[in-house]
Amino acid sequence: MKSSSSDSRVAIIYTVFAIIGLLVYYWIAQGEFSSVLTVSAIVQCMAFALLAMQALANGSVRGISAKSLQLDALALVCRLSSTTWLNGYLPEDVTGDWLYQCFDFLSLGMVLWLLHRVLVVQRDTYDASVDTLSPTPWAVGCLILAFIFHGDLNDRPIFDALWMCGLNVSAIAVLPQLWVMTHINEATSVLTSHFVAVMALARILSGSYMFYAHAEITCDPWFGDFEHAGYAILAAHAVHLILLGDFGYLYVKNLATRGLNAPLALNECWQV
Repeated sequence: MKSSSSDSRVAIIYTVFAIIGLLVYYWIAQGEFSSVLTVSAIVQCMAFALLAMQALANGSVRGISAKSLQLDALALVCRLSSTTWLNGYLPEDVTGDWLYQCFDFLSLGMVLWLLHRVLVVQRDTYDASVDTLSPTPWAVGCLILAFIFHGDLNDRPIFDALWMCGLNVSAIAVLPQLWVMTHINEATSVLTSHFVAVMALARILSGSYMFYAHAEITCDPWFGDFEHAGYAILAAHAVHLILLGDFGYLYVKNLATRGLNAPLALNECWQV
């Protein structure tokens, strides 16, 4: 009975956000391809909603990485520092006027709420002894790369770099989460597994638009006339998907063989 109830909650979240995404794409954006960026933000919001449901429904944050959430918060703040008042990296359709930013703010609010649950309210269920992959070196590296390879669509170097930093950080934010999932002594909550998979879907969506538009992303070239910014953006998306290569295979296999509500035991799958 408990499994059936959990199945229903997961299915409801997927259904609600799928309907929202379709309405935004077909009704509000009128099928404009740039709205794929907004749909990506909606999917990302759904990923955090799945984690929020775990914290509330299960009464536990076991398996959730606070370090990963900290990186996600940083990525969203960096992106919003640009998109709330500059137009360079916004969808070109009507959703770029307010909707895109609203879903990023909603995601940021959920991330901060989750951090409060993990570090304060439900700290007794938090795997602090396992969540040991420090986010600081990764964040600093992302910032350095952003200042080197950012574009100039905002025509404001600092905010162009901050947007790029947000993209870079979002690409590697999954690392602490994967670290926790492979080091805890039990199967990861199904909702945490869905969270990682849905975040990958969000990157696939945004990456599909960037693949289409990367040639239009200009910069101050370092080498001749080579516009490196567009390729750096594609590389960040590719890094995220490469990091999740093994996880994606195991997740899909688990989903196909055991169903929507089956926990994924990465600690067993990746034993050496």
